[in-house]
Amino acid sequence: MIDETDILIIGGGLVGASLAVALGQAGLTVTVVEACPLSVDQQPDYDERSIALAQGSQRIFSALGLWQSLQDEVCPIHTIHVSDRGHFGFTRLRREQQGVPALGYVASARVLGKTLLDQLDRLQNVRTLAPAQLIDFRVHDDGVSTRLMLEDQTLECKARLLVAADGAQSSVRDQLGIHSTRRDYGQTAVIANVTTGRGHENVAYERFTDSGPLALLPMSGQRCALVWTVRADQSDDIMGLDDAQFLSRLQERFGYRLGRFVKAGQRHAYPLQLLQARESIRPRMALIGNAMHTLHPVAGQGFNLGLRDVAALAEVVMDARRKGLDIGDNTVLSRYADWRQADQRRVVAFTDSMVRLFGHSLPPVAWLRDAGMLALDMCPPAKRWFGRLTMGSAGRLPRLARGLEL
Repeated sequence: MIDETDILIIGGGLVGASLAVALGQAGLTVTVVEACPLSVDQQPDYDERSIALAQGSQRIFSALGLWQSLQDEVCPIHTIHVSDRGHFGFTRLRREQQGVPALGYVASARVLGKTLLDQLDRLQNVRTLAPAQLIDFRVHDDGVSTRLMLEDQTLECKARLLVAADGAQSSVRDQLGIHSTRRDYGQTAVIANVTTGRGHENVAYERFTDSGPLALLPMSGQRCALVWTVRADQSDDIMGLDDAQFLSRLQERFGYRLGRFVKAGQRHAYPLQLLQARESIRPRMALIGNAMHTLHPVAGQGFNLGLRDVAALAEVVMDARRKGLDIGDNTVLSRYADWRQADQRRVVAFTDSMVRLFGHSLPPVAWLRDAGMLALDMCPPAKRWFGRLTMGSAGRLPRLARGLEL
């Protein structure tokens, strides 16, 4: 027996689940295939991973009816403080200057995942297969047929559109033969939660150092989510330190704006690269999120860019559905590809140029970038433009990213 569905999403992470919620709420039948068991720990954990949500991402979750469940679990960012360690440059973004209640929010990945899974469970037209894997697929004029492995059972499923949301190591992208450009930054992100001696007052810090950016994002209480970028050859040393040594090294790199660091949670290390797929669509196929673009974590843009992929693809699909068009047709999917191109290029260029600019140690380069930071701090129009970029409000926005329903 062959199962049929409108949309088959490979990858049930935060981006894939968000697309399933958006299209499921709009009435399409959706099947999500996820390689890992979909379970969320119900108990709070000091070491839970955190994600920076831009203002535009908050609007997407609000339009999906999920923000009410999230708003008491997130920490708003009122100010962003950017500085250059050992140099004079700095700039600050404040919510009042942007006319918003918050520049962004810091959310637990656990809470985001639980909220999305709870919503998927309530949608009778959405089915989740996990742990399951895509074996192979064939594209036809009227759909795409797939073979899936669910435990020890092989299932056949036919969809009108297959969406790859299976991350940077996307098997769908590889099976399609879509080439991607990759650049190893030679850096590793060390992730942990830390407790500070002084309250963060809802300030997010991005401090550039000679080994890479160091970000501290406000969380509940006096906790902060740390994303510390170090050179790849330094990561083993940092990961091998005991907690006291780790906090001492962090103190030396960050300074005392938040007082003394008094506690560190479990550490994780991730090598950093820039990945860009050269195509975002094929007949009856679309790529979203990290399967399409994997970014450096500077400025926290990666998940937010993927969520705007979700909003744009959902809008294109539903517009086609209302017009009686084939949602998997290439003319329909080309709208998604063309629409997302400018935003993806803009954010990739922004994050990559930040890494490159602050990676230079030559005194003339350092002086020019610090002078530019001070000029930005004193120029309201430039600061508003910079704020719109970081908040995910630049360019033509999908309906969901404007807080409107599909």
